[in-house]
Amino acid sequence: MKNIQKYLEDNKDRFLNELFEWLRIPSVSSNPDSKDDMYKAANWAKDALLKAGADRATVYETEGHPVVYGEKIVDPNKPTVLVYGHYDVQPADPLDLWDSEPFEPVVRKTDLHPDGAIFGRGSCDDKGQAFMHFKAFEAMVANGFLPVNIKFMIEGEEEIGSPSLGKFCEDNKAMLANDVILVSDTSVIANDVPSITTGLRGLSYVEVEVVGANRDLHSGTYGGAVANPINILSEMISKLMDENRHITIPGFYEDVVEATAEERVLINEAPFNLDDYKKELDIDDVCGEKGYTTDERTGIRPSCDVNGIWGGFTGKGTKTVLPSKAYAKISMRLVANQKPKKIAKLFEEYFKSIAPDCVRIKVDYLHGGLPVMTPIDTPEYRAAENAMETTYGKKPIPTMEGGSIPIIALFEQILGSKSVLMGFGLNSDAIHSPNEHYGLFNFYKGIETIPYYFKYYSEMK
Repeated sequence: MKNIQKYLEDNKDRFLNELFEWLRIPSVSSNPDSKDDMYKAANWAKDALLKAGADRATVYETEGHPVVYGEKIVDPNKPTVLVYGHYDVQPADPLDLWDSEPFEPVVRKTDLHPDGAIFGRGSCDDKGQAFMHFKAFEAMVANGFLPVNIKFMIEGEEEIGSPSLGKFCEDNKAMLANDVILVSDTSVIANDVPSITTGLRGLSYVEVEVVGANRDLHSGTYGGAVANPINILSEMISKLMDENRHITIPGFYEDVVEATAEERVLINEAPFNLDDYKKELDIDDVCGEKGYTTDERTGIRPSCDVNGIWGGFTGKGTKTVLPSKAYAKISMRLVANQKPKKIAKLFEEYFKSIAPDCVRIKVDYLHGGLPVMTPIDTPEYRAAENAMETTYGKKPIPTMEGGSIPIIALFEQILGSKSVLMGFGLNSDAIHSPNEHYGLFNFYKGIETIPYYFKYYSEMK
């Protein structure tokens, strides 16, 4: 292990420069015009795995964007770890809010990252975290220490709900067979407070369309007499929650498993400073479901949020138009036992029921993912716990995380494998937002920690 750590230290600058190459590829999975860049990013990952020491690596076609698979089998009798990550990224919009080019990564210091942070789309979510595994793997191969078989599956559709990956897993069960799936697409509480994510909220994502007249109308001639879809949509959205921020969709909470008093105590033991939280976000106060703390609201409670709303005239200047249509994208984060399609159906029924007769409503279910809970009494989890304790000098805290990784639940259903969510980012790293970044400390700490995971896991198995 000392040789591996020396190798990592000697090559850290090269690792960073290589990551920058990958980050420069604008692999935005939701953009139909990014097809060439998706293949470019996938082939870059394939080549990187081969250079790192994989016996083979291939770019596989799917019904959507390609999947990169690589492996090194040292002994069929040894345990096999499947490393999962994704090379697709979120759109960079709005571009004017970035302090540097989103696809031209730079390193800048911040208050939370005094040693510097990598600014660029995908730096944390998830190219930077996936790349840590490439480099940890390279260091282990270069020093002749690979105590388990390692497989890699790096997909290109995570940011749009992984619509093709389920079929890919079904069609390639033998190739993907493993004992555990290791994922770095989550965060730690703080750089001095390591943690391991043991639960993720699910997701149900819909788009709604509200239609009024058959064309845009003059707001002076028709205003006050014909429905304005934007006004109606706004009124309908306001009815999705009551004054206590409790979601009003009938049946929405029907399957929710309420946390016990003991579980709520454990959740709130994680270090959290509300004043620092508000300061970091530049807000005067938090806002959420009455009766729950911030950690509970983002971990064990479902939520409903408008992610985007548009319609009518939004250009510079004025145009007195009464729009024909209005749209919104709405996501609902789910907790244990809630099902994405069931929630989408309940949403559609309720949304149509509260619509006035003066408009027509259409609801499209875009994608979703099941909530995830991972046990903490297994060799797979304890290996991650020991690895982080070795490199951080502190035992990591098990935490619930508010985000969703839809494929994790499918892995268990299709491949029969549990996942370990050992991420190294910070919640403040602005993933999905302008100025996404990833601390150099976190990047290098991840590469340092991952070899210990394989060491401890092989000893426990």
